Amino acid sequence: MRVVYIGFAIAILLIVIAFGALRYKQGRDYANVVATPTPGPNASQKPIALTDQGVGKLALAPGDNKGGGAGGPVDSIQCEATEQVTMHIHSHLSIFVNGKQIQVPQYIGIVPTGNNSACLYWIHTHDPSGVIHVEAPEIHQYTLGDFFDIWGEDLRKDEVGPYQGPVTAFVNGGKYDGDLTQIPLNAHQQITLEVGTPMVPPPNYSFPPGL
Repeated sequence: MRVVYIGFAIAILLIVIAFGALRYKQGRDYANVVATPTPGPNASQKPIALTDQGVGKLALAPGDNKGGGAGGPVDSIQCEATEQVTMHIHSHLSIFVNGKQIQVPQYIGIVPTGNNSACLYWIHTHDPSGVIHVEAPEIHQYTLGDFFDIWGEDLRKDEVGPYQGPVTAFVNGGKYDGDLTQIPLNAHQQITLEVGTPMVPPPNYSFPPGL
């Protein structure tokens, strides 16, 4: 009988461990999810390209209406062959058009230079999560305007990239009424830009461990 009880206890323990592992994975997946973006029906659009990794997902493509960062200095921000570490922080950007999320593409500010190499602007993205990496050789207050200039997209009170309409901005969940280009890129800053209506509550992005 004792053997039966021990076996039953082990089975219960294994079930608890498996359930905990599943919940942990779901939490990690949820923390990194980016909604499949769909442009709103009333959004005024310019041509949109798909990112290499975003097949089936509409995205603001790097530099689809201007040159953007092509390797030369942008707003005195350099494109370096190696990552800089004196200043190393991360902000998050969410963009919505008429209530639908629009994906921020990967590799903004990362420019191929040939021979399987590339240069990195001090402000760039590595993936389509919306995380903006600031990796600079000096401590400086960089802004969302710097990021959009490197991206090659417009940022105004009535325009975000190819999408036109009244723009409402939120910073860390609070409404921001100032110059959009002057929104600071601070550590774990949560930035939301919403074009048109309906408005949606600003999301709270959970930064992965290590960012």
